[in-house]
Amino acid sequence: MTGPGTDLPRRQAAGLLAGASNASIGGEDTIVAVSTAPGKGAIGIVRMSGPDALPIASRCVRPTRHETLSPDSHRLTYGRIVDPGSEEMLDEVLVAVMRAPQTYTREDVVEVHCHGGAAAQRAVLRLLVRLGARLAEPGEFTKRAFLNGRIDLTQAESVAAVVAARSSGALRASLRSLEGGLSQHLRAARHDLIGHLASIEATVDFSDEDVDDLDWTGLADGLAHVEERLRRLLRTSFLGRALEQGVRTAIVGRPNVGKSSLLNALLMRERAIVSDIPGTTRDTVEELMEIGGIPIHLVDTAGVRSGGDHVERLGVQRSLRAMEQADLILAVFDLSTPWSEQDARLIRRLDPARSIIVGSKADLVDAGEHECLFTGIERLSQTIWPTCAVSALTGDGIDQLRNAIVQLIAGNEGIRPEEPVLATERQRSLVQEALDATAAALEGAASNRDEELICEDIRSAVLALGRMTGEDLTPDLLEEIFSRFCLGK
Repeated sequence: MTGPGTDLPRRQAAGLLAGASNASIGGEDTIVAVSTAPGKGAIGIVRMSGPDALPIASRCVRPTRHETLSPDSHRLTYGRIVDPGSEEMLDEVLVAVMRAPQTYTREDVVEVHCHGGAAAQRAVLRLLVRLGARLAEPGEFTKRAFLNGRIDLTQAESVAAVVAARSSGALRASLRSLEGGLSQHLRAARHDLIGHLASIEATVDFSDEDVDDLDWTGLADGLAHVEERLRRLLRTSFLGRALEQGVRTAIVGRPNVGKSSLLNALLMRERAIVSDIPGTTRDTVEELMEIGGIPIHLVDTAGVRSGGDHVERLGVQRSLRAMEQADLILAVFDLSTPWSEQDARLIRRLDPARSIIVGSKADLVDAGEHECLFTGIERLSQTIWPTCAVSALTGDGIDQLRNAIVQLIAGNEGIRPEEPVLATERQRSLVQEALDATAAALEGAASNRDEELICEDIRSAVLALGRMTGEDLTPDLLEEIFSRFCLGK
């Protein structure tokens, strides 16, 4: 379920537990929860973890071919689960025994694979609680994996991201972090900063002894390298948010320019009503799709124009609101009709950093007229825009538009599975904090500022990166992070 982990020192985990509940490393209780999603299914898994997982299971599992449940690790046993008081059979099950430390939590783990109906899972869960297990808190299995040193905090967050992944790109990025890709980058930066900090402190502490003077040029070069590493990592935060939450993409333009046809062409099915009558779309039409591994929330909006009846004016208001709330805007202009003042007003509303100019109905005009429209827009706005000419009728240009969408979101290199991505706001803010502190230290090194002040900036950066991976963390923050997980994970 996860990579090999980072094997954090156990004294670090024990330190985190000062003031925390005993449902953590070294705790005496055994936790249990249903680990499969609610609803009907062929199989439901009830998972236990803790020192009494095997004894509790042994009291209620009746193997078909053996008298007792085998204590051997990673063995699957077929049998029945019964109430030991009445010997009433609750379900026919497979039981997986996994002994510490080769388990997800590094504790003894027993999984009861029962039938997937809610009643069967509930009956098994209630029995295990009655026999001594405690209902797990959200994310408590992964929390124990972290506290027991199997994974670090960025990997723990990636577990939740894998569960929540809604696109192939989100899944690849989450699995990369789960394998430790993000952690490796963070630890490399933190290791370099600690090395620079040690060099400065040695120069200060042993200034009266035979210690070489501080190499200010080497220090500045080293800090510049760390700064660039963090800056490059921070640039992935928009892509990380896009993969986690999806990109809300508004299709806007004046009436009858082909917005609904573009929506249908991107979806490759007839989702929105298409008509030559202006104002056919009077409310937003939303659909979720995947482009280049990125989840895209397409929002087809009412045509933006003045006038119209009351209902159409309400639709226009919603269109403008959709533009403001969108992460990405596909601004559609009809290549086959003359430029209008309504088009100009729309251009003035657009943000070039999150907009693509789409020339529609390209099958009705010559290629030269495409460039004429795009050049006119750039001249009007004094801005160079990403542009694409498409024909919803023939499909020409649709693939190019998909590529332009991915490029605007992920950059020229697109989604690179081997590169780490910042997936949460917590990660983004901590990398920003570390970057700011590193930049301040670099500025101090370049200007020969007092060494103690430079040390303070570097310590701040080291602390921020430590909070990313869990080397420096408070129990309260730990509870907040894992409370966002689902039950049974």
